[in-house]
Amino acid sequence: MKRIYFVSDAHLGSRLVADPREHEKKLVRWLDSIKDDAEALYLLGDMFDFWFEYKTVVPKGFIRFLGKLGELSDKGIKIHYFTGNHDMWTFGYLEQEIGLTVHRRPEIVDWNGKRLYLAHGDRLGDHSKSVMLIQTIFHNKICQKLFSYVPPRLGLGFGLGWSKSNRQKPKRNDYAGYLGEDKECLVRYAKAFPESAKVDIFVFGHRHILLDLMLKNDSRVCIIGDWFTQFTYGIFEDGEFYLEHFEAEN
Repeated sequence: MKRIYFVSDAHLGSRLVADPREHEKKLVRWLDSIKDDAEALYLLGDMFDFWFEYKTVVPKGFIRFLGKLGELSDKGIKIHYFTGNHDMWTFGYLEQEIGLTVHRRPEIVDWNGKRLYLAHGDRLGDHSKSVMLIQTIFHNKICQKLFSYVPPRLGLGFGLGWSKSNRQKPKRNDYAGYLGEDKECLVRYAKAFPESAKVDIFVFGHRHILLDLMLKNDSRVCIIGDWFTQFTYGIFEDGEFYLEHFEAEN
């Protein structure tokens, strides 16, 4: 039986990674390990620490990762890329050159009799003014157009620097451990989601934690960790969803 794989939050290119090349190679080794039994691969956002496509320029690096995705796509594996809050500025390159299907909004998909709600997770359940403001700026077409006039050397450098400083800020809930059902935005979001949609499993990235929580309405919330420090991923097989860890020695 073919499997469906889920991974998120690799933050390739992060200035906080001691060995960026090995970080990328480990992800490529995992992708290579799944190529023979994968029916589909869902990349649930923030695979790059900062990604902004200019008209004729894309960020430097990630050749091994992009090449492996191209190989999997050429084998007929369906690859779905959900944009996150670090890599939403893709404007056709990944679709045209790699063959990915890019999703800018959450999606509900049906696999083997189960209904899955898939999203990166940013903007869901968090209605704080600061989050709403920055997301409005990030998604604004005029702001995106203005940023495209910044020379790539400056623009991409700024983006990576912003990401590094943002992660190093104290008291950032995005990078805190599990906050509990009442404070975890994605859990609150899933609880408030209309039961009429009959979602069996909510699958998120974004929070950099591992969580598999059964809700009272018999749906589950699964947050799949990250490929930044934990090297975890999700598998859907024979109607069951579970979380796995890619061992370092692999």
